[in-house]
Amino acid sequence: MRTAIISDIHSNLSALEAVLADIDQRKVQRIICLGDLIGYGPDPVACADLVAERCEWSLLGNHDFGVLYEPTNFNSAAEQAAYWTRRQFEAAAKEDTIAGERRWNFLGHLKVRVNDNNYLCVHGSPRRPINEYLFPDDAINNPHKLESIFGRFDRMCLVGHTHHPGVFTEDQEFWKPEELPESTFIVDPLQKGIINPGSVGQPRDGDPRASYAILDTDAGEDKHRIEFHRLPYDIDITVAKIHAIPELHDWLGDRLLEGR
Repeated sequence: MRTAIISDIHSNLSALEAVLADIDQRKVQRIICLGDLIGYGPDPVACADLVAERCEWSLLGNHDFGVLYEPTNFNSAAEQAAYWTRRQFEAAAKEDTIAGERRWNFLGHLKVRVNDNNYLCVHGSPRRPINEYLFPDDAINNPHKLESIFGRFDRMCLVGHTHHPGVFTEDQEFWKPEELPESTFIVDPLQKGIINPGSVGQPRDGDPRASYAILDTDAGEDKHRIEFHRLPYDIDITVAKIHAIPELHDWLGDRLLEGR
C-alpha cells in the first residue's frame, strides 16, 4: 500500500490543492495528515473541508488546538491569526449550520496520536505529541532529548511541527531528503527512525516548495520506503490573500516566498 503523509498545511489552499493533485497522479491508496491544518494562512475553512474529505484521519496540531481552545505560547502574529481563523469557522457555521456542525465535529475529533501499522504518528513528538519540536540540530546538540524520545516508541515514528523534512536515525543522525538516494529512505526493520514529511503550506527549510512524503509498503514488511516529494505551487496567490486580510501580518505571507 502507498500512503501519502501530509502535514502543516496552515490554511494554505493553493499549496494543499497542488499537493493533492500530485498525490492523485502517484497511485496512492490513502492519505493521512499529521496536524496543523489551520493557522497562519488565509483559507482555513476550505483546507479543513479538504482534509476531512480526502484524509483517512488527521492529528491535532498546536495551531489546531489554538484555534479550537486557546493559542497559548504563540507570538502575537500567530495568536492574532488563530483568533481570526476561529472567526472564519464561526461565520461559515452561521451561513450553513449543517456544514458548520459537521466541520466543528471533525475538528473536535482530531486525534492526538495514532498507531498506524506499527508507525506511531504524532504532530510534535512521542513525548509531547502536540507541541514538542524535533529540530534537525537536535541530532547534534540534544542527544539526551533524542535518546528519551526514541525510548517512547517501538519501531518507527511520523512527526510534523518543525516544517523540516527528513529522517532521524537511532544513531542520532538527521538526513535531509536531498542527502538520501533519490530522496528515498529505506526503512530498516531492525532500527528505529523518526520521519518528518515537511510542510505542505509553510516550509521552513529554505525551500519554498510544498513538501510531503509517501510511505510505500508494497515491497513487503522488511522493505518499506519513504519517498520525499517537493513541488511548486502558486505562492503569489496565498501571499496576496494574506496581504488582503488586515488581521493577518504581512510577514506571514512574505516568508512563504523564502521558505522560512
